[in-house]
Amino acid sequence: MSDQGRTTVVELADRLWRAEVDRTPIDPITETQADLTLADAYAIQAYNVRRRVEAGRAIRGCRLGRTSQPRQEILGVTEPDFGMLIDDMFVEDGDEVPAESLLQPRVVAEIAFVMARDLTGPGVTTVDALTAIGGVLPAIEIVDSRIADWRVQLADTVADNASAGRVVLGSRITPATAVDLRLAGLLLHRNGSPLESGAGAAALGNPVRCLTWLANRLLPPQRGLRGGDIVLSGPLHRLVPVRPNDVYEVEFAHLGTVTVRFGGGGAAA
Repeated sequence: MSDQGRTTVVELADRLWRAEVDRTPIDPITETQADLTLADAYAIQAYNVRRRVEAGRAIRGCRLGRTSQPRQEILGVTEPDFGMLIDDMFVEDGDEVPAESLLQPRVVAEIAFVMARDLTGPGVTTVDALTAIGGVLPAIEIVDSRIADWRVQLADTVADNASAGRVVLGSRITPATAVDLRLAGLLLHRNGSPLESGAGAAALGNPVRCLTWLANRLLPPQRGLRGGDIVLSGPLHRLVPVRPNDVYEVEFAHLGTVTVRFGGGGAAA
C-alpha cells in the first residue's frame, strides 16, 4: 500500500474510533472514499483492533456476517465478511447491558463455536472444522454500527469491525456432532412474546461451512483461529432493533437458551 493509502487507512480508522468513543455515528466512509477497496476496509479494521490490543485488550475470536445466501444476492456479494471479537465485548447470560453503552444496537440469534484447537487454512474441510470444535453454544449477538442509520455498504461494515458490538453466550455446551446444526431451530422472544424464528441452515446452508470459510480466509499474516476462540456463525434471522428495557431470550432446539436484558437509556436503533 502506498504512503497515501496508509494515511487514508489511519484517517478513516480514527473516524470510526472517535465515533465509538464519542457515541456519535458518522456518515458512511464510502460516501467520501468511493474507491475504498475491501482490502482497504480490512486494513482499517485491523488498525483499530490492533489499537485495542495495544491498550491491553485481547482478541477472543471472530464474528461472521452476510452468511445468508439470499442476503448475499441482494447485496451483490459472493462471500461472508468477518470481524474480531474482543474480550470486553462478552456479556454473561442473563446480565443487563446498559442501553447507553451502544449506539444503534440490534440483536440476532446465532450459534457460537468454541474451538478446541487451532484451525488454519488453506485447505480446511468441513470434517477438519468439526474435529476442531470443542462444542457449540446458543448465542445472542448485539451488533452495533458506528455508521449513521446503518447506511452501510460492504466496505463500511468491514472497516467497522463487521459491526461487532457485544456477545452473550448460553451456559450449556453441546458437542458439535451431537446435533445436526443445519436443523437446529430457534425462537427469539422479546419481552416474553415470540418475535423471530430461524434455523442453522440460514448460515450458508450449514453453520460449520461458515467456520470452514473463515479458517481458509484467515491466512498469514492474519491471526488464524486458535484453541479457546469463540466464533459466531452469522445471523440466523433478521436483525431486531433494540429498545431500552427490552429483554430478549433465544430458545434453541437441543442447544438450550440464552438471555440478555437492556437497561434504560439513550440507545437509538
